[in-house]
Amino acid sequence: MSKQTKILFFLCFVSNVDHQKADWLSIHERICPLLIPIRTSLPCLLSEKERKHGMEQLVKRQKYIIDLAYSTAQEFVLDGKHKEAIPAALQALRFSTEVYGSSSVQLVPAYLLLAEASTGVGHLPQASKYLSQAQWIVLRTPDCSVAVQCKLHRSLGLFCAAEGNFEQALYHLANDIYLASSTFGLKSIETSGGYFHMANVFFRQNKMDIANSLYAEVTDIWHAFLVKSVQAQEQILKSQPEMSPFTEDKEVSKDRMTEAQQAEAIRVLNAVLDVREQAPKQRPGETARVLHALAMLYYLIMDLSKAREVGMKAFELVTQLPQEESLEAIGHLLKLINSKPSYTK
Repeated sequence: MSKQTKILFFLCFVSNVDHQKADWLSIHERICPLLIPIRTSLPCLLSEKERKHGMEQLVKRQKYIIDLAYSTAQEFVLDGKHKEAIPAALQALRFSTEVYGSSSVQLVPAYLLLAEASTGVGHLPQASKYLSQAQWIVLRTPDCSVAVQCKLHRSLGLFCAAEGNFEQALYHLANDIYLASSTFGLKSIETSGGYFHMANVFFRQNKMDIANSLYAEVTDIWHAFLVKSVQAQEQILKSQPEMSPFTEDKEVSKDRMTEAQQAEAIRVLNAVLDVREQAPKQRPGETARVLHALAMLYYLIMDLSKAREVGMKAFELVTQLPQEESLEAIGHLLKLINSKPSYTK
């Protein structure tokens, strides 16, 4: 191993043992092998064409590391592992700065992820700094996309809620909902996140009528989206009856949710289900609707064991209600679930 290689591997670690371990588990184990070609200088005796090609390859590798680090950090945050997310998010920020510059809007997602992770571990002052950086960049970018602005307002809303500043939290979440609904639609899953977090704020304020209304809206949005997704999958499978189950899944996967959307749906719908099941005043119709949505979600991501379990709970609950339409829909879903080989993610 050359001296330069040894130095590069050494730089993959930090001095503090605890931080080093967290760093390694979080991201460095994945990116260390990728750092050597990035940190190795190009040979001097190259033609202009070769040097240009070398720089293009360098940027391509850096962007790959950005995507890897960001997705890793996002995965940790969605799993509630905020401490582990921070090193990965820092690497995403570091390489984004190298590729795009320190004032580029491309840095905003990494700053927001760092803010969320820092809030999750209780480091509110640090989270505030990251949010300020993101806000400053967005304000200096006149053509900033609506998606980025939504993410910023949602992050600001979550931070204010963590501080206990509920009025300011609702202000930012209202902006999130307004921007998302004007671009994606009032009933879009992109808008549902704002409704969900706003419901949580009202829940913490003990304004249960408003909170319950918003939780119902979130459930309805995801339920409608998942019904369409299941129907679309059915149509694809019916049009290719002779294909094997594995090929079917590959074809259907083209229209599936992204992993981030799947994780958000699981987190949000389970949170709403907890609220419904623990409420002093039970709403069996709403609870059954959340269970039905979760059963469809687990079916779509091929977690058939959970889909069957949740689907049966929904079916049993709906049998106590007068809506025959819901009973028929859930019964049909259970048939779809049972028609596939048992598989647990």
